[in-house]
Amino acid sequence: MGVQEQDAPYPVEWEADVVLRDGSTTHLRPIRPDDADALQRFHMAQSQRSTYYRFFAALNRIPERMLRQFVTVDHIDRVALVAVRPADATPPGRVAGDDAARAQDGLPASGEGAAPAPGEEILGVARFDVVPGPGPRTAEVAFNIADSVQGRGLGSVLLEHVADAARERGIRRFVAEVLPQNRAMLGVFREAGYAIEQRLDDGFVHVGFDLDPTDRSREVMADREHRAEAVSMAGLLGARRVLLVGPGEIGDDDGAEVGGAEAGGTEAGPRHSLEALQAARVVESHRADPGDTELTVLGVAGEATRPAAAPEPVAVPEPVTVPEPEAAPDDPDAAPGRTTAPGTPSSAIRYAGTWDDVGETDLLLVAGPPGRAIEAVRRAATRGARGVVVFSGGYAETGRAGLSRQRELLRVAHSAGMRVVGPASYGLITNAAGARLRASLAEHVPPDGVVGLFCQSAPAAVTLSETVTRRGLGVSSMVSAGHRADVSGNDLMQYWQDDPTTGVVCLYLETLGNPRKFSRVARRLAARKPVVVVVAGRSGHVVPPGHVVRTTRAPRRMLDEVLTQSGVIRAENTHQLMDVAQVAAHQPLPHGRRVGILAGSPTLLTLVSEACGAAGLEVREAVALPPGASDEDVERAVASLYAPEACDAVVVVDVPVVVPRSDGIARAVAAAAARTGRTTVASMLGLHGMPEVLRSGDVRVPAFSTPEDAVWALGAVVRYARWRKQDHGEPVRPEGVDRARARELVADALGNGAVGVTNGGAGPGTAEALPLDDDRAAALLACYGIRLWTARTVGSPDEAVAAAREIGWPVALKIATPALRHRADLGGVKLDIAEESELRADATRMQAAAGSLVPAVDPALEVQAMAPPGVACVIRSREDDLFGPVVSFGLAGDATDLLDDVSHGVPPLTDVDVARMVRGVRTAPRLFGYQGAPSADVAALEDVLARVSVMADDLPELASLELYPVTVAERGASVLYARIRLRPASRRTDPLRRSLPE
Repeated sequence: MGVQEQDAPYPVEWEADVVLRDGSTTHLRPIRPDDADALQRFHMAQSQRSTYYRFFAALNRIPERMLRQFVTVDHIDRVALVAVRPADATPPGRVAGDDAARAQDGLPASGEGAAPAPGEEILGVARFDVVPGPGPRTAEVAFNIADSVQGRGLGSVLLEHVADAARERGIRRFVAEVLPQNRAMLGVFREAGYAIEQRLDDGFVHVGFDLDPTDRSREVMADREHRAEAVSMAGLLGARRVLLVGPGEIGDDDGAEVGGAEAGGTEAGPRHSLEALQAARVVESHRADPGDTELTVLGVAGEATRPAAAPEPVAVPEPVTVPEPEAAPDDPDAAPGRTTAPGTPSSAIRYAGTWDDVGETDLLLVAGPPGRAIEAVRRAATRGARGVVVFSGGYAETGRAGLSRQRELLRVAHSAGMRVVGPASYGLITNAAGARLRASLAEHVPPDGVVGLFCQSAPAAVTLSETVTRRGLGVSSMVSAGHRADVSGNDLMQYWQDDPTTGVVCLYLETLGNPRKFSRVARRLAARKPVVVVVAGRSGHVVPPGHVVRTTRAPRRMLDEVLTQSGVIRAENTHQLMDVAQVAAHQPLPHGRRVGILAGSPTLLTLVSEACGAAGLEVREAVALPPGASDEDVERAVASLYAPEACDAVVVVDVPVVVPRSDGIARAVAAAAARTGRTTVASMLGLHGMPEVLRSGDVRVPAFSTPEDAVWALGAVVRYARWRKQDHGEPVRPEGVDRARARELVADALGNGAVGVTNGGAGPGTAEALPLDDDRAAALLACYGIRLWTARTVGSPDEAVAAAREIGWPVALKIATPALRHRADLGGVKLDIAEESELRADATRMQAAAGSLVPAVDPALEVQAMAPPGVACVIRSREDDLFGPVVSFGLAGDATDLLDDVSHGVPPLTDVDVARMVRGVRTAPRLFGYQGAPSADVAALEDVLARVSVMADDLPELASLELYPVTVAERGASVLYARIRLRPASRRTDPLRRSLPE
């Protein structure tokens, strides 16, 4: 059919892969004219009820004219997004040929000769059309969700994405007409978290709501994201039927052989050999310890090349229902529990010769070239696979062509409802009773334990696995994400939050792809379980091969601020990571920082006391055992240290010089720790990890190589326990904020009326930042309740006097040149000028000085009313490529400019975060009455800082902002100068919509 050209470029930045409530994935994109046939098929497959709910009438087919209108949009005033999957894809949890499932989806039975439709299948549509009229831009929104996917949260996800697109186009409000009986759609609106207005009129429910995000809408999105991603990971870690596809020969469906490595589109050779070794290792590991996993092997040399023999009988029990994370009772997206087929499969490995020999599959493992991996994903999806683990390489680490292959892998997997672990992954391991998954390259599986372990590269996984095993720690589950193209540490944190078998979370991160989301998810998890983190690429300035992440221009310590804000325990290396894990996994959190020390000598006692002080611990009890202490001496010392209220934690150090180490001390300490529940750590000669001699019942006391290691780990856990008890505050909500007006000002300043996204949304824009003039800067700040003191720019002494008469005496005079504006030492500032003659003389002198210091710049001056005297501060914000908005605070002067005495925060901030930033700089005492000076109005300063943080969070177009100085007097804070630069917004790493990595 002929369709007119669209009025605006196709907004590729609106495309996204999303996780639905049942853990499956799908692809969202703007509608296209060539979607007409797919949209008609979608409509005709809908039930009469769904059609009536959408169109308020029976409509067997969409009329041709209406169909053209639906698929032809301008992406500005008329926008439509569709959720799609490949037309031949099998819905998650079903297998090809399942006639009951096909009937449920409104398709003919597989035996009726129904050919799959070409291209993509539409699962849902969300659209809006701008309503003409005065006032704020308003659009009417409508949704239509396929009957086959209702209840999986697609409507809620589409609402997030279409609302985000509307905000980008300057639309401030959505309205809709809904039939009263369409409770599901009303629930989608009601539960989204917006301030909904609704009224019943003429048989319709008229719904309206502003699109400005609220605390509730953010909370709802985060809750839904948590549930969906947790279920998605449960689908991977709970897999039982695992399919391994190697690089070897695979027969076609007629029994003939097709190529191995070459069939995947890459050469044979060294990498092919590596892939064969990877596949062989998976098979060998499964033979040694199959767990509860049934393994089918395809394309692996050796036994795999023989004709597929019937395997030994395998008893597969009836499917069981795995509970979902609890949902709100009235959540319209609520779905029934997942049905999977676990059990206790035989340890026998089933070899398949062709894909026809492969049955139902929960998880796909690939050790083969990219072409084979992509084809395997397509085929495994039709057999119900929920995810794929890619052991092999050949993707983004090889360059641009490899990156294209990696993106193709993600596109195919996500469109088919599958998550991707890897490429270059070490695999997955779970140790939960009755659900032991073995899907890794591990030669030896770590023992069962309570540590959830996440890392990226395979070498890091090997190191961590061996270290955990050597220390006797044990893991509940372990995941290596490789290049982290899809599944990341954020996904696993979502899962571990509700996992009853995980008590401590350990993350070894080589890069941090989404710091904003990490901070949000980690903060939520750390409030319930200890989270210990090593960030190898701590600066964000270096990216390992294969990692597709943004870099940052933020200071190197910015990551420290993010981790502090998140409440996680920061470790510098693997050694410290495991040290903290030993304490957090096997000891209760201490109630305070009071420490008792039991040492084998006075010298050790002194050294340990010094280490405790450095770790922020307070030594309350200290006992040095004499050489060759008797059992009675040991019992008395232990009883003293473990007496009620004596201390909160105990450090035991025993390094005998001549006599052998006494196990009596270890046994006495373990028994006392078990009896009292007192947090205990030990450093005893010859003991390391979790030795049996330091075990009493279910309580195990961790042992460390050195006393310093023991004290450092204890100090880290004490600080975490204190953080858990603290009030973390509430999100700052300044009064008098006009976000809609602010967006209008930004759009007008950028000159397009509806601010767009540059660079296709894939990363930061390259457009030059646009400086705002003083009037526009003042107007934008006023939208957030920040008053900028008026200043007059003048070019001569006479103009300066005229400005002073208008403003009122006394005045301040400044050189307008940025390099000299704040430099009183270079004659750039003169304060408290009360007379015309003085002002004329100062203006003449300043212009002469400016001309000599910066001869190429016009020496303009600024005249400003005198603000109340106080402490001069600097507040800045910058939109960073990786971290998003970064807000900083410092006191004006050399401490900030030369010594970098600055604190940082990543919005959204709480009131506690803001207070911490103000008190976190070393020069903060100047605000609190330093050396007899009057105390400044810190509350007023915090209010300005909070408003800047909200402004930076709201406006991704805010490239940079500087308030310098902000003078904080005994009462009030005055913003004397502002410099603001804008640029078209880039897509942030953690936008107001759920999506998977691009």
